[in-house]
Amino acid sequence: MRLRALIVTPLALLIGLSADVLAHGEQGSVHSESGPVIKEQTAWGIAGDPGEATRQIEVTMTDEMRFAPDQLSFKEGETVRLSVTNAGALMHELVIGDEASLRDHAEWMLKFPDMEHDEPYMAHVPPGETIDLVWTFNRAGEFRFACLIPGHYQAGMVGNLSVTRPPSAAAANQAETVTAHAHTH
Repeated sequence: MRLRALIVTPLALLIGLSADVLAHGEQGSVHSESGPVIKEQTAWGIAGDPGEATRQIEVTMTDEMRFAPDQLSFKEGETVRLSVTNAGALMHELVIGDEASLRDHAEWMLKFPDMEHDEPYMAHVPPGETIDLVWTFNRAGEFRFACLIPGHYQAGMVGNLSVTRPPSAAAANQAETVTAHAHTH
């Protein structure tokens, strides 16, 4: 009986998922301009408000399974508009996360390739289109971004994302004091 419950529960969960969640489709997902975004804190940040973006970064995705640029750096607390362009003929996406979450999600995508992404840290971009993703990097650390469409992540469609903590005001003041003292001698 226990084995049966273990099999039925995951099956019931899958059946309970809406068609929207399991339908990747050919439409892009945009989070910065289409209504309110649910803000949920993640280890790599939180959805940002478009009006608070301090800079815009253009990221291009290609059918060679690459991002350009594939290295991004931000300061902790920075809100950025990522303009994600699909320059290829295939569907691509940009998903921000940590190594473990991206790897796990890529495995799920292999099992359920029609999963739809509707999180504010994901941009699902049809060929030839650009979608903006606005994100606040309020957690320092080393993160990644990837295309999790089956086969793309496995082909190396991954980039690195670094979020650095700015020096505290006290540390900055101490550095100025030391510098000023050194110049007086």
